[in-house]
Amino acid sequence: MIDADAFAGLLCDWCLEPAEGDQILLSTTTLATPLVAALSRAVLQRGAWPLLRLTPPGVERDFYELASDAQLDAFAPLELAEAQAVDAALRIDAPGNVRQLAGLDPARITRVARARRPVQEARLARRWCGTLWPTSALAQQAGMGDRDYSAFVARALFLDRPDPAGAWQELSARQLRLVQELSSAREIRIEAEGTDLRLRVEGRTWINSDGRRNMPSGEVFTGPLETSADGTIRFTVPSNHRGFEVAGVELTFREGEVIDARAERGGQYLREALATDRGARFVGELGIGTNPGIDRATGSTLLDEKIAGTVHVALGRSYPETGGVNASALHWDLICDLRAGGRLSADGEAITQDGDFAA
Repeated sequence: MIDADAFAGLLCDWCLEPAEGDQILLSTTTLATPLVAALSRAVLQRGAWPLLRLTPPGVERDFYELASDAQLDAFAPLELAEAQAVDAALRIDAPGNVRQLAGLDPARITRVARARRPVQEARLARRWCGTLWPTSALAQQAGMGDRDYSAFVARALFLDRPDPAGAWQELSARQLRLVQELSSAREIRIEAEGTDLRLRVEGRTWINSDGRRNMPSGEVFTGPLETSADGTIRFTVPSNHRGFEVAGVELTFREGEVIDARAERGGQYLREALATDRGARFVGELGIGTNPGIDRATGSTLLDEKIAGTVHVALGRSYPETGGVNASALHWDLICDLRAGGRLSADGEAITQDGDFAA
């Protein structure tokens, strides 16, 4: 089992950095109670206010099934007021069933995403972080026993190391060198079986994602020029997005826009997601995974997109700090594993070959 107090300390001091008097919103299910209790203590010890939002597993499905049209196309005003008032927010993924939304009409889910966009934008305007707490559902999704999965997550968090914060600092320094190398790049090319995609990145900012917003993290990312994506990419890592499993996704882009999309599983959800709004058909993010503690796909995007030797492309919303301007209620990271015969290059020079970073 993960040491909840050690994890809480890492989240407070490396990610949330609560100052005296800050209001810190902690949102999750009741399955993450050990971590929430430890976080509450840690936040209080730093002179800040913990605001706890714990829900029973499964109530999310109740909303999508029972909500009226008016409720699907709006949000509770208090949610927006809370998002605007807090100083920092932490979302902890701790599901009781990773498929709890299976069988629902995907159109209802995209309606909710569109309606709640002001709440999401308000949260992103504050300090924020996303993480996860090991549950049996996540372990089953990963094909592991509970104990093995907890140990895997601890390695991904660097909690198995004597100085976890120091380990994140070391990764941050390595990623900074990669950011500096990519800062002058004009074009990124992704090549693998079924994949040849080019994206222009000149003038955009590369971000060193070192665990402060996602924990665990381990990636560098940017927002490509919105009309630049050209070619086809096949995403070889299955995606569990909003509770829907989608696998074997293949997208073809012309002048930045998805002009053809197919999936071996979850095709209906893929089509609904692309129809979320105009920006959903354009790339909002290009990321490169670097975390050495994550060596396999587990079905959790938070973990899988950080696998060293992978690249991910997000449909929809850009992060403004990259210089990206694509606006959408969607942000969906899709992952291409380059470790079994793929190449990532910048202006013709290899960044990774078969998943290994170039010297």
